[in-house]
Amino acid sequence: MGKLGITYTEDFKRQIVEIIANGKTVSEIEREYKVTKTTIREWLKRYSKSGEFGAEVNRSEEEKELRELRKENRQLRMENDILKQAALILGRKDV
Repeated sequence: MGKLGITYTEDFKRQIVEIIANGKTVSEIEREYKVTKTTIREWLKRYSKSGEFGAEVNRSEEEKELRELRKENRQLRMENDILKQAALILGRKDV
């Protein structure tokens, strides 16, 4: 994501990374393509890490595990709430 919420395609990002690999500076790219230095550096960091730009691909194993555990925790809490409500409903019928 660049300034003003501009979304760049994967191909465009890959081209920018290749241009820099071929010797252009980040400052030259910024002026020429109107992409901020911060955005370009983030693309370089992500691409060098995994060869991809997506956040999901670039997460560490710990981050992936934490996301899975949080997802599982939400699911278990929801199931627990459902069971509590069912117990309350069933408890009322016996009275």
